[in-house]
Amino acid sequence: MTSTVTTTGATSTVDSLRRHLVGLKMPRALEILDHTIRQLERGEVAPLEALDALLAEEYTGREGRRVKAALQMARLTTVKTLADFDFSFQPSLDRNRILTLAQLEFIDRHEVLHLLGPPGTGKSHLALALGVEAVKAGRSVYFATLAEVIASLAKAEREGTLRERIRFLCRPALLIVDEIGYLPVIPGGGNLFFQLVNARYERGAMILTSNRGFAEWGDVFGDPVVATALLDRLLHHAVVIQIEGASYRLRQHAGLIPENTLARPSTSPSPTAPKRRGRPPKNRSPDQQPNT
Repeated sequence: MTSTVTTTGATSTVDSLRRHLVGLKMPRALEILDHTIRQLERGEVAPLEALDALLAEEYTGREGRRVKAALQMARLTTVKTLADFDFSFQPSLDRNRILTLAQLEFIDRHEVLHLLGPPGTGKSHLALALGVEAVKAGRSVYFATLAEVIASLAKAEREGTLRERIRFLCRPALLIVDEIGYLPVIPGGGNLFFQLVNARYERGAMILTSNRGFAEWGDVFGDPVVATALLDRLLHHAVVIQIEGASYRLRQHAGLIPENTLARPSTSPSPTAPKRRGRPPKNRSPDQQPNT
C-alpha cells in the first residue's frame, strides 16, 4: 500500500513538473526530464546535479536559438569563426592582436577597425568572425557590402526616407561594411556613405574591409573631397590592420596568377587629408554635405 502511494505521489510530481516546464516554455528541459529522472533513480546523479543539468540544457538551447536569430538579423548568413582562420597562411597577421580584438573592447570605444589587403587574404573572414563573436556576446550587429549600403541609401533618398535609413544603420553597436574598392561607387554614393559615417562617428563601432589603400579612396569614391571627409572621421579613432599575403582561395593555383595583378594596398592616408583640429560640431545633421 505504501509503495503504491509513493509511486502515485511520484507520478503526480512528475506530471506537475511537466506542466510547469510547458508553462515556462522550457522544451529542452521537458525533453530530457524522463532521462534525468532515470539517472536520479539509479543514483547516477545527485538532485542538485540533475537540476543543474536540466537548466543548463535549456539555457544552451535558448542561447543557440537567440544566436541563430541574431545572426539572421545581422545578415551574417555565412558564419565564419576565428577558430577556422588559418593564421599560419598569413604570417603578417598578429594572432594575439586579433584575439584581443575578439574581446570586443573596440566596440565599447566606438572605434573603426580597418582590415586592408589583397583579395583572398582573409579580410572578410576576420570581419565576419568578429561579428559572430559580437553576436554571441549580445551586441547588435549589421553586415553589408559597401555596394549594398550605398544602394539602400540611394533608394531611401529617392523615396524621401534617407534620415530613417541612416537611423536604422546607426542602431547596431557594430556595423560591418565589406568590399570597399571592389565595385565602382555610383555617382553621389560617396556623399551618402559620408552621411552614414558622420552619423555613426563616435557613436558606434565599424569594421571596414578594403583591397585599396587610403590614398586610393579618392578614386574609389570618385571624389577626393568626399574621400578626405570620410578618412577624417574613419581614421580618428581607428585600428588599422594590414594583411600582406597571398590569396588563400588561390593557394593551389598561385603560379597561374600574373605577378603584376597581386597589388598590395598602402595603408598611408591620403596626402590631402587635413590634420584634425578639435572635434566636429555636434549639431551637424545627418544629411549635411561634407565640408572638409
